[in-house]
Amino acid sequence: QVQLVESGGGLVQPGGSLKLSCAASGMTFSIGTMGWYRQAPGKQRDLVATISVRGRTNYADSVKGQFTTSRDNAKNTIYLQMNSLKSEDTAVYYCNAVLGAVYYWGQGTQVTVSS
Repeated sequence: QVQLVESGGGLVQPGGSLKLSCAASGMTFSIGTMGWYRQAPGKQRDLVATISVRGRTNYADSVKGQFTTSRDNAKNTIYLQMNSLKSEDTAVYYCNAVLGAVYYWGQGTQVTVSS
């Protein structure tokens, strides 16, 4: 079992920045790829970014060059630095961790981009 706790969401003006964190606990030694997903109201949950144990990253086309994910394996934590935020980035952001064939999810953190 793995527990994931996201933090860092909030209200930000267009053009601003936020940094999300996701701390993992439990069977952290078994965690493989971790990632970020987001779900806007009335829409499906979409991939934002993933990061492997060795730090290899993958981004959705919509956030390339705007968001950066990183990982601190010693702290069992991943981060999502979000810059130049736009209203369409408003969503609940979820952290994800893969253990074998099982996907674990955090509770989500709300990011609202509005003036």
